[in-house]
Amino acid sequence: MDRGDCLHRLMDALRCLPGVGPRSAQRIAFHLLQHDRGGGRHLADCLTEALEKIGRCRLCRTLTENPVCFLCSDSSRDRSRLCVVETPADVLAINQATVFKGLFFVLHGHLSPLDGIGPEDLGMDLLAERLQQGEVRELILATNSTVEGEATAHYIAELAHAQSVAVSRIAHGVPVGGELEYLDANTLAYAFEGRRQV
Repeated sequence: MDRGDCLHRLMDALRCLPGVGPRSAQRIAFHLLQHDRGGGRHLADCLTEALEKIGRCRLCRTLTENPVCFLCSDSSRDRSRLCVVETPADVLAINQATVFKGLFFVLHGHLSPLDGIGPEDLGMDLLAERLQQGEVRELILATNSTVEGEATAHYIAELAHAQSVAVSRIAHGVPVGGELEYLDANTLAYAFEGRRQV
């Protein structure tokens, strides 16, 4: 079998995808070349088009083909409530799973000084401008419950407090269907701190 440069480049290129290691990249490459060349061409066309046409919404920074995304364009959404998330995937998850009808702001990451990611890399200046406009009355922090996510949430809370904007944080703790004996200490600690009366 010919193991030319083209095949190796394809396998290396596939490894840029999250969760795709050398073996998975090899399987995907062989599948496309052996069984689904049409699917591979369609994938390449869609990927090329997406990379050319999709950018960031100028208001919330989520991914969109338009200058302003469909959520920010929706006049029925509550503009006084702004939910801050780390990724566009978080917007999709919250929008599908909850009754939240406010707007979003996407950071595209979290503060990580060790990786050289500071406030300017996350659009904090744009968020601060938005808070200064006075339209936002509640800022909902929905960053991940990692050390970096918590540090990011704290930084944003300080920005909001400086503008007298109310700040809330999504709850963390025991997942639905979870059993206490299998939870890690941090999750259990969050669950106890966030308890509420019934």
